[in-house]
Amino acid sequence: MSREVNKMKLPAEVEFHEDIHLLIWRPRGLLNREAVNRIITVIGELETALKEPFNRFGDTLEADAVDLNFEHIIRVSLYRRSFYRDRPPVKTAILATDATAIHYARLHALLTQGSSIKVRVFQDRKEAAQWRGVPIDLLTAEPARAKHPDDQKDQPKKGAP
Repeated sequence: MSREVNKMKLPAEVEFHEDIHLLIWRPRGLLNREAVNRIITVIGELETALKEPFNRFGDTLEADAVDLNFEHIIRVSLYRRSFYRDRPPVKTAILATDATAIHYARLHALLTQGSSIKVRVFQDRKEAAQWRGVPIDLLTAEPARAKHPDDQKDQPKKGAP
């Protein structure tokens, strides 16, 4: 990884593959305003550090619930559209099966239409991988560091009966 990316502390739900210019975001738990703001901040920091385009893949399948609203998605989409003006094209694939997540992802796609940010919403991981031009294994694999803290709560401690 470049020195700039190495210096960044990525949230547990984010991984960045510099070799193929791909950011993968796997939100867990509640998909809300804070989660969206966190990924927008990460994207902005990477764009500033790298100064070159990279594509995105959002996998919302591990989100337990969605607590977003139209106003926030509109603001984020228009901000991203404005921020990315006059930049090279990027692709954002969003994998969603929850009706609410699909709804907001499609709104984001609609609001970024006509910009250099190309957003598509998928309900099938294989189709998302094909559109993104990456192996499905890459979009399926979950790195060890991306484990959700709640996953550890129910694990018995070593030496416990």
